[in-house]
Amino acid sequence: MRFLGQLFFILISIGVFFGCKKENANQTFIEENIEFASAQIGLQLDAIRKTNKVLNPRTINEDGTTRYVNPQCWTSGFFPGTMWYMYELTGEQKWIDYGTELTESLESVQYLKWHHDVGFMIGCSYGNAYRLNKNEKYANVIVQAAKSLSTRFRPGAGVIQSWNTTNGWMSQRGWECPVIIDNMMNLELLFNATRLSGDSTFYDIAVQHANTTLTNQFREDFSSWHVVDYDTITGDVRQKNTAQGYSDDSAWARGQAWGLYGYTVCYRETKDPRYLKVAEEIANFIFSSPSLPDDLVPFWDYNAPNVPSELRDASAAAITASALYELSGFSENRELYLVKAKEIMESLASSVYRAKLGENNFFLLKHSVGSIPHGAEIDVPLNYADYYFLEALKRFRELEQ
Repeated sequence: MRFLGQLFFILISIGVFFGCKKENANQTFIEENIEFASAQIGLQLDAIRKTNKVLNPRTINEDGTTRYVNPQCWTSGFFPGTMWYMYELTGEQKWIDYGTELTESLESVQYLKWHHDVGFMIGCSYGNAYRLNKNEKYANVIVQAAKSLSTRFRPGAGVIQSWNTTNGWMSQRGWECPVIIDNMMNLELLFNATRLSGDSTFYDIAVQHANTTLTNQFREDFSSWHVVDYDTITGDVRQKNTAQGYSDDSAWARGQAWGLYGYTVCYRETKDPRYLKVAEEIANFIFSSPSLPDDLVPFWDYNAPNVPSELRDASAAAITASALYELSGFSENRELYLVKAKEIMESLASSVYRAKLGENNFFLLKHSVGSIPHGAEIDVPLNYADYYFLEALKRFRELEQ
């Protein structure tokens, strides 16, 4: 018995040793990436400060210069959000200073009604700002932005219309009421607006949109179409397309990430088990895909024809990692999702995808893809890849703590 007791003590000690070793390795990984992000984005901030302008970086132009965006751009909320995450990760005042300045430069977006992405734009900027400082002025902006987004709700179809169809390539498609899977990311703004205002209208719209999307946007294997077009009167589906993917029947990688993240948020806000199930099924599709590389950074489309010579999309990987950290808190597959998220983060933090200090126009990640079919932002850094990488890093640290 004494021997068995000693053996049990030894086994417990070994377990504690390796547990501590793993924990220390995770802490080192987190701290190293925070240190790098602080230095790299700090250089970007220094470059902006020298111009005496409020500049909002998105990506790199073909001539090598940094592309900055105006408040109307759908990506305008990500760099302000990056400032708030950098403050959370470092505690340094300089991130608050520019985060506040840049966030408040988007004040007019609360009235934007001509596209659906105010959720990205206001949620990532004002949403994070309010979460950290509880400024009531910011709460008012969030609620007004939700009112603007709600004007795009089409009751007959039960969806928020994504794009207008009066000009450009969208009108050429013959769409009447296109809804893209990305729109799932804008529902969090509506949930937050109900919480802040007490008006359940926003919540109800978000739930109707999520339910309609769940019914119509997914195939049997839980890959998704990028675009579903509706008749606004009858609610009938007019056509299904994948505008930014390889083909209408393919699975665009970032679209899968948007769906995973969006339904995880919907489960958090409603506790509807259908939303948890669809998030888990999307994750299963991603990790069972035969085209998913060993490093878990997907090719830009899971059905792209020239794998393994196709381009990767680091932005899809970063969004997926961040979603998995949250999903792990709700699912019986917790350990699997934590392992997969860590593997993705380790890949993104490697020299393959993470830039060297001072390079990549001071963006963190390389090798993202905007839209290959439109010849836009191909194999470049993107501000939303950096944003979700930092969000995932923050969530990883919170789990470790």
